[in-house]
Amino acid sequence: MTTTASEAGAFPVRQATRADLLEVFRIEQQSFPQPWPFAAFERFLGQPGFLVAEAAGSADGRSEVVGYVVSDTVPNHGRPLGHVKDIAVRPDCRGQGLGSLLLEQALTVMASVDAASVKLEVRESNDPAIDLYRRHGFVHRRTVPRYYDDGESALIMVRDL
Repeated sequence: MTTTASEAGAFPVRQATRADLLEVFRIEQQSFPQPWPFAAFERFLGQPGFLVAEAAGSADGRSEVVGYVVSDTVPNHGRPLGHVKDIAVRPDCRGQGLGSLLLEQALTVMASVDAASVKLEVRESNDPAIDLYRRHGFVHRRTVPRYYDDGESALIMVRDL
């Protein structure tokens, strides 16, 4: 289990489990106009790059998922290519450094399997996400017109590890 602290306090980050899926799915629905289906998250269970951040929850002391990242690697000319597929933070927990924390942990996982670089796609209108990725060394490499089902273009951003 990986544990790290954000700027606002301790938010443990760990690999996602089946028990986390419903809350991950709820955050996904709150965060994106075209959310992934529940089954998409099930396919990534057990993968090292499917991570959740948690915070102390209810009065009974149970933790609750407040953000997640889904990342993996694919073969690429002898050295894996990392791919950040999805990342989101619960709306009421944004602005506390959780997106940055999750992204850093995903990059660490991909570096540990010797990925040469990491790519991601982001809506061209998603300025907060684009700013986050730039702060972490991602560079806009190209634009894919009409990438999303609603016709919006995607920026392809890449970072060397």
